[in-house]
Amino acid sequence: MRSGSGYLFMLLFMLAIDVYVFFAIRTAFSAAKPRTRFIANLVYWIVSGTALLLAAGYRYIPADGNSVLLTYIRTVLIALVLAKVIVVVFLLIDDIRRLIMWVAGMFRGAKEENIGAEGFKNGITRSQFLMKTGLVLGGGLVATLMYGFSNKYNYHVRRLKLSFANLPSAFKGMRIVQISDIHSGSFQDKAAVQKGIDMIMAQKPDLILFTGDLVNDRAIEMETYKDVFSRLGAPMGVYSVLGNHDYGDYYPWPDFDGDHYSRMKEDNLKQLKNTHADMGWKLMMNEHAVLERNGQQIALLGIENWSANARFPRFGDMKKAHAGTENIPFKILMSHDPSHWDAQVRTEYPDVDLMLAGHTHGMQFGVEIAKFKWSPSQYFYKQWAGLYTQGKQKLYVNRGFGFLGYPGRVGILPEITVIDLA
Repeated sequence: MRSGSGYLFMLLFMLAIDVYVFFAIRTAFSAAKPRTRFIANLVYWIVSGTALLLAAGYRYIPADGNSVLLTYIRTVLIALVLAKVIVVVFLLIDDIRRLIMWVAGMFRGAKEENIGAEGFKNGITRSQFLMKTGLVLGGGLVATLMYGFSNKYNYHVRRLKLSFANLPSAFKGMRIVQISDIHSGSFQDKAAVQKGIDMIMAQKPDLILFTGDLVNDRAIEMETYKDVFSRLGAPMGVYSVLGNHDYGDYYPWPDFDGDHYSRMKEDNLKQLKNTHADMGWKLMMNEHAVLERNGQQIALLGIENWSANARFPRFGDMKKAHAGTENIPFKILMSHDPSHWDAQVRTEYPDVDLMLAGHTHGMQFGVEIAKFKWSPSQYFYKQWAGLYTQGKQKLYVNRGFGFLGYPGRVGILPEITVIDLA
């Protein structure tokens, strides 16, 4: 059972919003036939009542074994509440406007004007305009989030060609495939994931790099999918690093002691490391590998999670990983969190030519049209999706292969990155 001091308040808040929005629904259908009005009101309260019952029962659903169910319930509830909040904002604007007009009318006997007199051909009042705008926007948000459920396995291949003056000639034309943020604990469709693996292998990569967050919390989440991801292979190998979720920090381990130590959590990380090895992946723990082609070399560095945000773990050790690469002319760094680039890589390690990261998922919600892209993620991360260049250094942030929290994708599709070096 999940508890919370504000749980009852949350339910009362939802009910208050439901009642407030109901008046907008009733007004919107006031000119409709009685049967239509009845159906609209009934559907509204069936949906709202079901949401209230789900919210009331949510805390009593055991988390273990029901994570997928809880994720969908949580997403639907959040979507409905956000949609209604949008409607409430427009209703409040109208109520405040009418209050001001009423007070002003007390002094000069003024009556509310019709918007139609100000250029609205259909003659609807300001109240009707604001109310219907709120309903359309709120309903649109719910519809958009529901549509996003269908995109969670809609893998998108993004190709880019990156040129570096100091890249050894033997490595020109080398193809790297980057994936990130698998979050296997969120998957429910193994066949769909297998299609994603097929897409990766169809790119014929020379090197495959995974930049962290294999699981949501526990190594056991990969048991069903180890055989799927074991199919990944490339002539120069498959390399990986850890992300913030891989340490199990967000799971309520039952054996935590007073010092926040958990043997179960420690064993979980060991099991996760073994999972990488079982799949044939080389997990890099603050170390580097020297890749050779025709007698020439480049260095691949891989560090544990390192974030500029204090909320996330900082186990990465660039000094350790970088040591011994000073004389290698070209360096690629795998580091899960893109905030690491500005906070340390650019300032202290200018000889790192290309950093590959993930972590943000582009918040799984946004707009990408031609050269325009927007996501709420950009308000939290300066570099949140795609390619960034500063001087001779480049950073690429993968949008994530999997999903977390919201079981869907709107605008920001799951990504397979194909990088051709030149």
